[in-house]
Amino acid sequence: MTLENYKFHKEHTWVKLSGRSKKVKVGITDYAQESLGDIIYIELPEVDTHVEAGTEMAEIESTKTSSPVIAPVSGTIVEVNEELIDHPEIINEDPYGKGWIAVIEMDNTEELEDLMDYEEYESYLEEER
Repeated sequence: MTLENYKFHKEHTWVKLSGRSKKVKVGITDYAQESLGDIIYIELPEVDTHVEAGTEMAEIESTKTSSPVIAPVSGTIVEVNEELIDHPEIINEDPYGKGWIAVIEMDNTEELEDLMDYEEYESYLEEER
């Protein structure tokens, strides 16, 4: 899988850009799902809720811990991945694909400039470790 259309937040969330749309898919990174271990529950955000970049938008529970999902951009939640309600383990299996959490309609696309591309994120992880 190529991650060139993805941007990464330092709190281990990603956004997937689709053309010129202001709508982006959001999820957690492979590093995040690996750190959490087996995901057993996710509290999804509510559709039509407004989220601010850098604030909690969802909560994930795993066999190890509970962890907030931090919104990488500000905007309105326009869709959530309801399949995760019954099958949260999809995030472990496919964090960049079927394991997406929500779609956010961004307030300001310039916020994307504050996010890292994949190479920058990989370097950031090296520093974290």
